Amino acid sequence: MPLPQRWNQKRKKPPEGFDYVEPVLEALEAELRDVVQERDPKKRKTQAMWPVHQINWQKSRYIYDMFYVHRRISKRVYQYCLDQKLVDAALIAKWKKTGYERLCSTYVINPSNYKFGTTSICRVPWKDRSEEQRGVHDPTTGCLGCASGPNEPRNIFGNKYGQYLAAVQIAREERQLQKQQAAELQQAQELLRQQEAAALAEQEAEDDDDDDDDD
Repeated sequence: MPLPQRWNQKRKKPPEGFDYVEPVLEALEAELRDVVQERDPKKRKTQAMWPVHQINWQKSRYIYDMFYVHRRISKRVYQYCLDQKLVDAALIAKWKKTGYERLCSTYVINPSNYKFGTTSICRVPWKDRSEEQRGVHDPTTGCLGCASGPNEPRNIFGNKYGQYLAAVQIAREERQLQKQQAAELQQAQELLRQQEAAALAEQEAEDDDDDDDDD
């Protein structure tokens, strides 16, 4: 399935290898369109925007991990995604800095967006929060906690958008490869058994012929 039309307009031809990540990018973009169109009137305006921020994070994280963590895409594919604004370049740039490796959005670190010139509660380390604060979401992004360090929640949103899709995809591919290798091994073993059985039958036939000749 091709990428959305707005991505196809006046964009350069994708480099070789882009088709490896294109299905996930397209699926996330389609989901983004769906959640924007299906706004729940019962939710606060800011809460209704949570999926927008979260899908942006997940899409960007997917490409970042595919390039920097898992080395599954080339520099050209990675740069293409940045240049064509398929991912959030500003957010990815922050992930490269110490202390911001899991940042949910550049919005939450802008003091002008919060009272008293502070940042979001989701930037407060888990160990420095009370039990009540650990269940608090950032009102704009829905993030539970994106500070760096041990014992922080791995899934920063606590839902499917907080999943690391690159790791999920690679784990699935490895399972499929293991199944394929197991099937090939089973076929090879079965072929070997058939060959051994045929060889044994041939040897027994030769032995019977020798017995007849002796008689």
